[in-house]
Amino acid sequence: MNSLVSKILACVGAIAIWWMAAQSAVAGVLSDRIDRYPNWDTQAQVRLHEGELTYPEWFRGRWIATSTLIEQIAPLAPEIVTPGFESNRQYINKPIEFTVQFVPIDLAKVAKFSPLNLPRLKSSLPEPQIVADRAFNGLNIATAYLGASNIESVKIDPQNPTKQITQLTQDRELEAFVTGFDLENLNPHRFISTELSQQIFRTSSTIYLNTVETTTSYQFSPTPTPSITATQISAIYLSPQDPDYFRSIGKLQNHPVALYKYRLNLVPTPRV
Repeated sequence: MNSLVSKILACVGAIAIWWMAAQSAVAGVLSDRIDRYPNWDTQAQVRLHEGELTYPEWFRGRWIATSTLIEQIAPLAPEIVTPGFESNRQYINKPIEFTVQFVPIDLAKVAKFSPLNLPRLKSSLPEPQIVADRAFNGLNIATAYLGASNIESVKIDPQNPTKQITQLTQDRELEAFVTGFDLENLNPHRFISTELSQQIFRTSSTIYLNTVETTTSYQFSPTPTPSITATQISAIYLSPQDPDYFRSIGKLQNHPVALYKYRLNLVPTPRV
């Protein structure tokens, strides 16, 4: 597998951070999961399977985000190591900077999509709500990790607002869509979210699939200058289509094959 593909597979956890939908979870469940890291022996149990991402009001606006990989673990090594894991070491303690923005939107005007045909769960939050500009953020994140010369476009499926399609050069494509999520509000300045996403990387000759869990704890500091800090953990789980899937089941059912821990910092962009 060439170095570009390895980079793509290594950075999907960073891309996934901007797709976390917001509904209330049972208090303490997600914070307990973060406290148990790296002792994760199964996927997160989530309640919700459709809806749009919503953030607290303090996310509104444009931010300069810095993401730093601070640790990576392959729990089932040396028998099973995911593609891109070794090359991802080059990012440890290397800050990656990009710009993101969060905008208000009336969710009543956004088409809903339920991949499992479950009843729709309506948010009790007032309209409009704050959501990530997925196309803007996805393009900036992909460019920061892969380089502008390797990116052709980043699009959001109009029928599914959680589905992002990144078109790369040389007929390569990275598709990712949320399959489940949950969120925990701890206080007005802190919340934790988790999501499960299906990742599909296609080339002219191969298809690589896996499941990514991204659990992130955010903390907002309003003074002296507004800022957001976060700890993010991305866990990679093998897809049943992966030849190593059945070997991993023989060890531990739904056990992560890779764990990545990031430190995130967001500061407002300078006003022009």
